[in-house]
Amino acid sequence: MLLYDYLPVLFMAAVAIGFAAINVVGSFLIGPRVEKPEKLDPYECGMPPIGNPHEAFNVKFFLVAMLFVIFDIEIVFLVLWAVVFKQLSWYGIGVMAFFLAILVVSLVYELKKGVLEWASKKR
Repeated sequence: MLLYDYLPVLFMAAVAIGFAAINVVGSFLIGPRVEKPEKLDPYECGMPPIGNPHEAFNVKFFLVAMLFVIFDIEIVFLVLWAVVFKQLSWYGIGVMAFFLAILVVSLVYELKKGVLEWASKKR
């Protein structure tokens, strides 16, 4: 292949970069620079922020989020497996049984570790 074959791609990349640069520079030159108190007001919920915005989350929050993703992906695999169930025959049943066994073992392990217990145990 010659460099000539890539000229349309390079031309489109140059047009895209040029368009973006013109818009950024143009908005900087033409845009207003008036400081208004409304710009500093909180938006979305309308409540002023309280406390430190860099507060650390509990690790259990992330563990539950990962569990949700894992079991959500499991449902996707189960639906796809159910669609082609007749073509897979016994091999498909065995593979899915192995897959589900791994997930059940991981769920039991997580339950024994107390990942899903939010309230602290009273002593």
